[in-house]
Amino acid sequence: MKSETPSAPKISTKALIVVAAWVLMAAAWTPPTVALQISTGAPRAHLHFGFIFLYVLIAFVPWMALTPVVLWLSRRFPVTETQAVRPLAILAAIGVVLTPLAVFAGYGLNVLCTGRAQHDWATLLGAAYITSFYSIPFYIALVAAGQAVAYFERARLRERLLARAELRALQAQIQPHFLFNTLNAIAAVGYRDAARADAAMAQLSELLRALLGERPQEIALKDELAFVKGYLDLYTLLMPDRLRVQMEVEPAVWEAMVPSMLLQPLVENAIVHGVARRTQGGQISLAAVADGRSLVLSVRNDAPDRAGASAGASTGLANVRERLKVLFGAAQ
Repeated sequence: MKSETPSAPKISTKALIVVAAWVLMAAAWTPPTVALQISTGAPRAHLHFGFIFLYVLIAFVPWMALTPVVLWLSRRFPVTETQAVRPLAILAAIGVVLTPLAVFAGYGLNVLCTGRAQHDWATLLGAAYITSFYSIPFYIALVAAGQAVAYFERARLRERLLARAELRALQAQIQPHFLFNTLNAIAAVGYRDAARADAAMAQLSELLRALLGERPQEIALKDELAFVKGYLDLYTLLMPDRLRVQMEVEPAVWEAMVPSMLLQPLVENAIVHGVARRTQGGQISLAAVADGRSLVLSVRNDAPDRAGASAGASTGLANVRERLKVLFGAAQ
């Protein structure tokens, strides 16, 4: 799904939220407005609850239109730990202009929509001037909401940047670990069979070429499995007739996105700390299936369970767990 698709629904949802908030505000202001009209001796014909609600709602229409503007201005001039006076002064100066404009526009809309121009425009302007002082809390509330949105956006951005830095550090950690273990395995074979060790070095160079290139944090499962297959081919050279591989992948999950270098540490642990320690070798089984909206990946060997694990196994598994935690949280 393309990222541009949800933009229109998001905009519509935000607009509906703004309109609904001001409708609720109008409903809350209607009873006190009716009470004020009664106390000032307004004609009974003007005290209809529905008419008063419509009158108040129309007065809030300019505020509806200004809400996105004020929210944007609040994000444009955020109040931060290091800078507060300047953005507050700018927003206050803007409020001095926008608040009376919104109030006067509301009065004007009521005259145009209801057709009840009981006063001349000079009187309406004076009333709008006085009402502007009572409308200052509206502007302050909008600015506060915008500042809150800006704060949470900055917090989310910091979290994303920290998570990205942590992922890069974890990815940088796993690559030397992979190289160190593989070179050790090749060196052990080199004493017995130089030709096989040379072929393994050639296979390792191909893996390193793919590994040291630009790799995103998440790649398609088919690309991750292609890298793992190359790694398994390398160990098939190092362990002739001792390593068997079984792979079962549902066709529907080939394009699923997974963290880069996710399966390799698991396969490495299954081989180095399991199959390679058995004289007769063993089998590595990889499976990928869809479970509802989740992708289930499994790596198994047929070596018997051992109490405890070596430091190498702990490093690889801990790295995988941390990367999944950073990327997916509890959904891992």
